[in-house]
Amino acid sequence: MMRKSKAVKVKDLVIGGGAPVRVQSMTKTDTANVDETVAQIEEMVRAGCEIVRLAVPDKDAAVALKEIRKRVPSVPLVADIHFHYKLALLALEAGIDKLRLNPGNIGSIERVREVVRATQAQKVPIRIGVNGGSLEKDLLKKYGTATPEAMVESAMRHIRILEDLDFTDIIISLKASDVHRTVAAYRLLAEKVDYPLHLGVTEAGTAFSGTIKSAIGLGILLHEGIGDTIRVSLAAEPQEEVRVGWEILKSLELRKRGVTVVACPTCGRLDVDDFVGIVTEIERRLAHIEEPLHLSIMGCAVNGPGEAHDSQLGITFGRNVGMIYKNGVPMRKVAGADIVEAFVRETEKLLEEGAAAKEKKENTELVSIT
Repeated sequence: MMRKSKAVKVKDLVIGGGAPVRVQSMTKTDTANVDETVAQIEEMVRAGCEIVRLAVPDKDAAVALKEIRKRVPSVPLVADIHFHYKLALLALEAGIDKLRLNPGNIGSIERVREVVRATQAQKVPIRIGVNGGSLEKDLLKKYGTATPEAMVESAMRHIRILEDLDFTDIIISLKASDVHRTVAAYRLLAEKVDYPLHLGVTEAGTAFSGTIKSAIGLGILLHEGIGDTIRVSLAAEPQEEVRVGWEILKSLELRKRGVTVVACPTCGRLDVDDFVGIVTEIERRLAHIEEPLHLSIMGCAVNGPGEAHDSQLGITFGRNVGMIYKNGVPMRKVAGADIVEAFVRETEKLLEEGAAAKEKKENTELVSIT
């Protein structure tokens, strides 16, 4: 069962309140370099990124936000602020849509109040981001280390600061670099507050190990109904973080986007040359597709027909000849050398048929209304 959380709006997107779990990531360029940052944002959005966060470590970065905002007007932008309240004010002036800021870390209550007034005036929410690697010293002394309980206590401190100022457009994250602490912390906080939760295993690692760690940690929580938006933190390009995030959500059937490929792991029954290369090339050729599609690419006829039955398009192999299935029904054979081109072409035809059917339906409904 999905945890009930309040709805918080970030530009035109709703986080929490039963809205779809959102996929976000963070740019890895120098924010002050507008051209590089905008180019990376555009790549992230093409991969499916729905919210983009930018580091704002200094005034140059804060000033650059205004031009970045102008050049990417549609995607929600989040300014990542640490310690310097004036940078938060500059980011708000630039037109960002959300602040990532811990109110207990930016100085006196008057400074916090000034930031809160500005966010309220612009209807911009704040994400409180607790990180196991940067907890308050008194909490580390109290708990001995960054335990889940220490992380939750830190979050509650920041929450109370904002609530005392009548500010409740809050999103919260509790990130540790290991799965156990991350999961335990989110579970504890989910019982205490109804604010939307931003999930992530921080500093998860390289594209390989970090993907596994993130999939396990986020997968456990999302399966339990905990989590309203996710960021996969990898030592990799941000668009890779986005792709992994989408695959996690798709595997749990929480979101649908793009091509989902079922591919066999191969074994001694395989009777086709370079099966892995074929699957990889088909995925690469179809990476631009945003419409949900379920495809199966199987190396032999043992499980192939069954998987093809559950796919919109499928292909099985035998002696370097492929049989293409459409909606589970055998369609045509293709020679081994033509497999990739033929399967990509059939996928594109399927999309065209779907678009034509949708247009026909819309026109029919329009005629019936008029």
